Amino acid sequence: MPASPPLPADGRTRVVVVGSGWRFLSGISYYTCRLSNALAERYEVGAILMRQLLPTRLYPGRGRVGQRLNQLAYDREVHVFDGVDWWGVPSLVNAVRWLRSFRPEVLVLQWWTGTVLHSYLVLCLAARRLGIRVVVEFHEVQDTGEAQHLLAAWYTRKLIKPLLRRTDGVIVHSAFDRVSVRTTYDLAGVPDEIALHGPFDHRTTELPLRVADGRVRLLFFGTIRPYKGLEDLVEAFGKLPSHYTLTVVGETWEGWTMPADMIAESPAAARITFVNRYVADSEVDGFFADADVVVLPYRRSSASGPLHIAMSHGLPVVVTAVGGLVEAASEYTGTTFVAAGSPSALADAVLSATEKAGRRHTDPSSWEKSVAAFTRLFARMGVAVTSSSAVTSSSAVSSSPQEAVITASSNQTVPVFSPDLR
Repeated sequence: MPASPPLPADGRTRVVVVGSGWRFLSGISYYTCRLSNALAERYEVGAILMRQLLPTRLYPGRGRVGQRLNQLAYDREVHVFDGVDWWGVPSLVNAVRWLRSFRPEVLVLQWWTGTVLHSYLVLCLAARRLGIRVVVEFHEVQDTGEAQHLLAAWYTRKLIKPLLRRTDGVIVHSAFDRVSVRTTYDLAGVPDEIALHGPFDHRTTELPLRVADGRVRLLFFGTIRPYKGLEDLVEAFGKLPSHYTLTVVGETWEGWTMPADMIAESPAAARITFVNRYVADSEVDGFFADADVVVLPYRRSSASGPLHIAMSHGLPVVVTAVGGLVEAASEYTGTTFVAAGSPSALADAVLSATEKAGRRHTDPSSWEKSVAAFTRLFARMGVAVTSSSAVTSSSAVSSSPQEAVITASSNQTVPVFSPDLR
């Protein structure tokens, strides 16, 4: 069945979240599910999943498309339509019919890739005809891989304009992202809110601290792409003492094989473990449990799933002070910030962060805060919010607004999003 059973009439405000499904598994798949589940604590929630994003042969992770690698699932309270295929017929027609049947007050579109643009335009137009308000949640302006292709970049920049003209509200993950979005697109008069990324703690189990044995284990986790800076970490690792080890876990995208070549040629190659694939959820905890310090040397980024997994595990993390990562990690006591693109500075930062190993740090992120940001935006859009009495306490709805001043949040000077949600 593509859709869930009929809905109970309980009077709650209805919200539909649109984002990546499980077939083309990525960080956006996890984010869409976690956000939907979190919103369901307050609203009647539906989810429309993008099922076949593009022809499989064009996807960087084509070899694993359709494999069940995730353990996370949608709550029973979330009504799921799975899903929409890039060619549209009949899946997109059925999605519009499902949307008409569900009849939400708000449609929330997760934006991360131009491959969903034509589907989003159809859903947006259908929503507006039904009197449904439209929110776009930006994870990036445009995927960095797509931006390298002139035709894809032109297509996205042109066709997103009619979508944004029909947008009633915008969600971003940081003040830095707000600047990037408003610098790139004309959103005058469109209200926005900052919803800091919620925790990625769905895989986290209560793990004991690793017993000290004289070694310091470093972990790099996430897809391997040109902006991720893994080559900086491999070079920096060669400067560290011999009791340091490094595990690299990630799937290579965009043909970016330089880090793999550097690992093979590194004088410290014997101390490097390279797991060059997209690992299943069942394996993730093991890699983080075996780490002392997580290192994320991004050249640019707006959000990072591996950062939030590391914080959920309470591990020290070395992360570059770029984009939205400053706001995401600044309140986490396990964070050591470092300038991007400097292997020497990165090596020093790793040595400094080692002092924070051996104890758990508290993750400051919260999905409740994310839901509060959406609630504030809905109110600014004129949506009458009603919910179950169990979730309408003052603590659920009266969180103070996040800082509204638009300022850059790091030393990154080019306003380009690069979210690494996995």
